Amino acid sequence: MTVATGVFLLAIALGLANLPFFTRRILFVIRPASGEKSFAWRMFEVVLLYFVVGGLARVLEARSGEIYRQNWEFYAITFFLFLVFAYPGFVYRYMWRPHK
Repeated sequence: MTVATGVFLLAIALGLANLPFFTRRILFVIRPASGEKSFAWRMFEVVLLYFVVGGLARVLEARSGEIYRQNWEFYAITFFLFLVFAYPGFVYRYMWRPHK
């Protein structure tokens, strides 16, 4: 994987990690009955988007050559890194923006 591909993947991960905090629709399609989706839905979407980014990374790695075998430590670190990437969206949604 080249440096440009790695930077592109990190930029995609940063954008997708924050996406659930900037939309009001559940899974980006369904409008909730209460008008606002809950924190649990947002976290579910973050986990779902982690797997989407992981799948994209796997495809990009397969295109560049051999796919390297990873242990559980790799997935734990990348998941928590994805949560760190989601922190700006969390701050915007729950701490910075005034509530109604």
